[in-house]
Amino acid sequence: MSKLKTIDELTKNIDTWHDDRKIVPNSSPSTQCLKAMSELGELADNIAKGKDVKDDIGDIYVCLCSIARLSGTTMQESISHAYEDIRLRKGVLLENGNFVKSTDPLYVQMEKEGKL
Repeated sequence: MSKLKTIDELTKNIDTWHDDRKIVPNSSPSTQCLKAMSELGELADNIAKGKDVKDDIGDIYVCLCSIARLSGTTMQESISHAYEDIRLRKGVLLENGNFVKSTDPLYVQMEKEGKL
């Protein structure tokens, strides 16, 4: 089995793949977003069926790389920006899957009631 490549190496390979297929000059953020949504649907379907989702997650990443390039940014810049936005965010994920931010009155109420 070959050595696993780093995310940076893989992203560079994806960029080359995009270039070789003229995806960036012949596409747009909106068309790649629609493609990503299609891939997201496949991911949801495979999660629901208990199937392996590696390929689906990877396909979505490939679409996101396209969207980033078409939008004049990089995956590194985008992920860094998102992380800076969430890194100090406080809150809790409830059993029903809803995330309640610490600024939400429900969070304050749960905190007072000792439910956190």
